[in-house]
Amino acid sequence: MERKQILNVVITALFAALVAAGAFIRIPLPPVPITLQTLFALIAGCVLPLPLAAASIAVYLFLGIIGLPIFTSGGGLAAVLGPTGGYLMGLLPAVIVGALMTKAMKGGRIACAVSSLVMDVIIYAIGLVWLGSSMELSFMATLSAGLIPFIVGDVIKYIVTVMISPSLRKRVEELLSREE
Repeated sequence: MERKQILNVVITALFAALVAAGAFIRIPLPPVPITLQTLFALIAGCVLPLPLAAASIAVYLFLGIIGLPIFTSGGGLAAVLGPTGGYLMGLLPAVIVGALMTKAMKGGRIACAVSSLVMDVIIYAIGLVWLGSSMELSFMATLSAGLIPFIVGDVIKYIVTVMISPSLRKRVEELLSREE
């Protein structure tokens, strides 16, 4: 395996591990806890090239689905099919769109700000629909349980992502483009 392939695997594994670790850094609120999972997913979408961003989330989801207890609610298919599974299912399309947007906008702070906001909207759109339908909640009850308590935390994650991602993106690009 050549150097670039090894770097791709290492970076993919690193971001999958960061998202998994973020699931364990949490403030428990029923039915959806506040975690740092989304922080690391947003950073992946802003920092990594599309194939690596998508692969890191796909690896994370795959490992959780096959039973590793790396989701906030544990592991296995039941975790993905439970009330909070929509937020997990929203990670992959969100990161794909975020990586595409960040690249199209040349990867600066504004690109990261816009793509992070769009990624959050995608995660929430899928997560809230799944939460509301799986728990048979009204629209307002769904927003009260799955969105409103998380706004402050998400604003903080958003600010952190926008502040650190442009410099991390440059470092990753340098690392991936370096010739040996």
